[in-house]
Amino acid sequence: MGKVSIIVAISGNGGIGFENKLLYWLPNDLKRFKALTTGHTIIMGRKTFESLPKGALPNRRNLVLSRQEGLQIENAEVYPTLEEALSQCKDEDCFIIGGASVYAQALPLADRLFITEVDDTTKEADTFFPEIDKETWKVVAREDFPTDEKHAYPYSFVDYERR
Repeated sequence: MGKVSIIVAISGNGGIGFENKLLYWLPNDLKRFKALTTGHTIIMGRKTFESLPKGALPNRRNLVLSRQEGLQIENAEVYPTLEEALSQCKDEDCFIIGGASVYAQALPLADRLFITEVDDTTKEADTFFPEIDKETWKVVAREDFPTDEKHAYPYSFVDYERR
């Protein structure tokens, strides 16, 4: 199997979403997401898939996790478990793109984390990312960015690899 990566934007208090929507609209984070995941397989829960404004993301193999029997989704493959979805990813790199329960299941299996840390704790969140254990993960790259006309909060791109 190829590498399993998690990609997510996290607020300063671990929040990743509210009412099935992203907490932040950060154009550079969205560009990074597209650059990293295009041409690869992405795996997500059904609610995350339903939150996508135009359905399956183009130029990516979309795998959706759902226990709903017989569920069919246009331009996506549906699997009942993360393990079953990962078993379909022979030698390809896969990106786990949410939601919270899928991240929690994938964290022990992941090789890399691509985290956008948003320097903010004011946004209300109802979904959170699991704690990143510094004994398990080491930072291999970090880029910090200030606020600007398109980004209301300072943020950092932080890449981790398993120790």
